[in-house]
Amino acid sequence: MRFHTRKWVKPEDLNANETLFGGRVLAWIDEEAALYSIIQLENKKVVTKYMSEINFTSTAVKGDIIEIGIEVVKFGKSSLTLNCEVRNKMTRETIVTVDNIIMVNLGDNGKPKPHGKKKVEYVRDRLAAEDQ
Repeated sequence: MRFHTRKWVKPEDLNANETLFGGRVLAWIDEEAALYSIIQLENKKVVTKYMSEINFTSTAVKGDIIEIGIEVVKFGKSSLTLNCEVRNKMTRETIVTVDNIIMVNLGDNGKPKPHGKKKVEYVRDRLAAEDQ
């Protein structure tokens, strides 16, 4: 799994127990999944359709740095299924996992649109192909 984003846990990210608020982590996961999908599918119009069971296994506290990892499970016709792990960068403990996040590629009409992708592509490879 590739870890793409790091977040610094600040006071506004905490719950009443002074640990990382689960809702904040889920918002970060949703944003990361959207960004990842937009880059993979080369379309700004991508929405979250589904998140499977969310498994919290540890937490973080103010000052910790967490990192968010995303990987592709499968490419559908108009969707992309991802999984996610959030871990504490300092301790390497997993904070939360989400086995399936389904993102849907949309057309200009707001309806699901086939994306034609079959494998993970990296921007550096796309840029190298354009230069040839």
